[in-house]
Amino acid sequence: MKQAVYTGNRRFEIRDVPVPKPGPGELLIKVSYSGICGTDVHGFMYDTVPPGTVLGHEFTGDVAEIGDGVTDWQVGDPVVAGGGTAPPGTPNAIDDEPRFNFRTMGWTAMTSFDGAYAEYTVMEAWKPLRRPDGVTAMAGAMAEPLTTAIDAVRPSGIKLGDTVGVLGGGPIGLFCMQAAKVAGASKVIMSEPAPARAAAARALGADAVIDPMEQDVETEMVALTGGLGPDVVFECAGAKGTLQEALSTVRKGGRVALVALSWEPNMVLPVDWITRDIDLVTSLQHYPRHWEIALGLLASGAVRTEPMVPEGGVIPLTDIQSAFDGLQHPTDEIKILIKP
Repeated sequence: MKQAVYTGNRRFEIRDVPVPKPGPGELLIKVSYSGICGTDVHGFMYDTVPPGTVLGHEFTGDVAEIGDGVTDWQVGDPVVAGGGTAPPGTPNAIDDEPRFNFRTMGWTAMTSFDGAYAEYTVMEAWKPLRRPDGVTAMAGAMAEPLTTAIDAVRPSGIKLGDTVGVLGGGPIGLFCMQAAKVAGASKVIMSEPAPARAAAARALGADAVIDPMEQDVETEMVALTGGLGPDVVFECAGAKGTLQEALSTVRKGGRVALVALSWEPNMVLPVDWITRDIDLVTSLQHYPRHWEIALGLLASGAVRTEPMVPEGGVIPLTDIQSAFDGLQHPTDEIKILIKP
């Protein structure tokens, strides 16, 4: 089989290797689609991924072989990459380390990252969830980033009728926008400069889309919310100045949910907004319950993925190097899926 191995210095190598065998308690998964995650791109850009790693944790596929002792799965069952409940005592780097720092500890603590930039990958049988009827393989490959959005929306405290601002119309921002609507938001305003992403936001239900290169985001969002500012703002851009923008834009007593993993220093000016009693919440974890919610939203059609994978958005594994090279300076890309 073919797999893309990260060799260091921002380089992938496509290797032909034997198809792995599942051990006791494991499943061999034939990968259908694997999404390129922004976290993988950051690890590539800053060369923090350990050489020899096979990345790829946003994926869907089918059970190809079952290891000894596995009774809950059959060959041919469709799966998504995660969401299972870990057995008691299973190590969890984020939970077990009280001072966990993703920048310095993330890649060394989680070196496997499930290895789905490949034709096949092996997982512990408890890890994946069954892909529901009505959820396509392409949509299933985006369940993980939708879970990230759910991880952000639930602690944001959105109430029925709230107004919401979203900074950044990449996959996470587009999922946050849709999840906020499901949670009861009456109006969602997106800030996104890339035309394709802005068009996807409109197609997926944004009530207004602001171009931050042409308009002042704070001024526009405040005007669109009756002079108050949104009740909740999701910072999904991670660009210089966007955290300050979110904190300046949210209404008095509102909440900013920081979702983007910015790897560069990001200045804020507290004197602009400190008197407004703003809450700032962060999220990173994925919980089994949130995976179940994500799959339910996809199955019901309450959250859609089609506009997020435009023509040319599905690439072969052999094009992974050029895809990562391009994503260091993204333009109009939304979601890129690898089909091994």
